Amino acid sequence: MDYQINIATEHDFPDILLLVKEFAEFQGTPDKVTIDLNGMVAGKQHFSALIARYEGKAVGFASFFYAWYSWSGKAIYLDDLYVQQTCRNQGVGKMLFDAVIETAKKENCIKLRWQVSNWNKNAIEFYQKMGAEIDEVEINCDLRF
Repeated sequence: MDYQINIATEHDFPDILLLVKEFAEFQGTPDKVTIDLNGMVAGKQHFSALIARYEGKAVGFASFFYAWYSWSGKAIYLDDLYVQQTCRNQGVGKMLFDAVIETAKKENCIKLRWQVSNWNKNAIEFYQKMGAEIDEVEINCDLRF
């Protein structure tokens, strides 16, 4: 299959928002999606993403932002990587992941960091195949406003 990976623009936001909601359903946490299209547009200077399309239809995305870690320096934080069920195991996730890695290298980042749910064994296996170190010590903290 011929998938296209492109840098997302504001034009892609409606498709990405639908994929975000699908991803939240997959995760079993649809109530945690509080962003809407207006919020995405208002925050577009902080939002970077790649979008995967097949025959013009959005089938996956990778959202990320630049971060600075006091111990290591500039990095990319991969916020979400999602591929629709019907397109999994066809290399789309790897293409998105590789494109984020290339972006990080072009921007002279030291590392790429992300989270993976401990129940998502397929994702953990995928990331391990990509050479990732899975940290089972750190615990995520959120303080919502």
